[in-house]
Amino acid sequence: MKSPADCASLEEVRAQIDRLDEQIVRLIGQRAGYVKAAARFKDSEHAVAAPDRFAAMLQARRQWAEREGLSPDVIEAIYRELVRYFIAEEKEHWRNSR
Repeated sequence: MKSPADCASLEEVRAQIDRLDEQIVRLIGQRAGYVKAAARFKDSEHAVAAPDRFAAMLQARRQWAEREGLSPDVIEAIYRELVRYFIAEEKEHWRNSR
C-alpha cells in the first residue's frame, strides 16, 4: 500500500481509497457476524439493544476519533447509524432463534 505522500496521481489516490473502503466494508461484514453471535447470549430484546453498552461504545469511538485527529461528532454519527442497523438485525436474529 502506498502512503498518501507516495501517490503520484489522483488515480493512485483513488485506488488506495477504494482499497481501504473495500477493507472497511469487509470488516463491517465481520462485525455483523459477531453481532449475530452476541444474540445467543442475550435473554431479551432489551438486552439486545443494550442501551448502556451503546452509550459506552459511542464514547469509546469518540475517543478513538480524537486520537486519530478526526471529528468525534462525525465518527459518533457514523457509529450511531451503523449500530442502530446492527441492533435491528440482532433483534430479528434473536427473535428468529427463539
